[in-house]
Amino acid sequence: MGFLFRSAPSMVTRAHALPGRSTSVLGATAPLHLVFNIPVDAVPEGSQVAYFALGCFWGEEKMFWQTPGVTNTAVGYQGGFTPNPTYEEVCSGRTGHAETVRVCFDPGQVSYEQLVRQFFEAHDPTQGFRQGNDVGTQYRSALFPVDQAQHAKARQVYADAERAFAHAGYGALSTQLEPAGDWPFYYAEEYHQQYLVRVPHGYCPVHSTGVRCEASA
Repeated sequence: MGFLFRSAPSMVTRAHALPGRSTSVLGATAPLHLVFNIPVDAVPEGSQVAYFALGCFWGEEKMFWQTPGVTNTAVGYQGGFTPNPTYEEVCSGRTGHAETVRVCFDPGQVSYEQLVRQFFEAHDPTQGFRQGNDVGTQYRSALFPVDQAQHAKARQVYADAERAFAHAGYGALSTQLEPAGDWPFYYAEEYHQQYLVRVPHGYCPVHSTGVRCEASA
């Protein structure tokens, strides 16, 4: 019952964000990825990088490392003001970050467009500052393209998703679309990296709506 009277989350301003720190909470040396067996911050040769925020990053990272053509993944925080925040700080709503998955992919096997379509199909991008029962600005939907080519493709797929969700009876998309260069990605703590390998039966919510993000004719 208390949930019904909880105040709606709102974005913190830069002036009121927590100060953060100068060093990464991941540590001085990136750990090995528990699936790919390379450092979680490595970009394999020939791979490109993309950033996706679509709710709790534990299950989202698993989805991406299981995607053919993905060559590395890591979880972290993006879209906020606090440098190198901790998980507890992000969950307080006082950093402005979204829980984000950094995805390295081989464009010869999977395209950025395909990954963005998968992103829209894997969550509800109309919910604002929440996904299901996960409530807070850190659970918002966001894309952080790294260059103009990614931005243009993201806008194209965004338009397709708008049509698809409207046709299915959903409200307007709330997905944030901001250049990655404006919002640094900060790695999360080691225990969050590949969390569902470390905790095989851990929390892994499913927020897919069943709406297909098909390309327009």
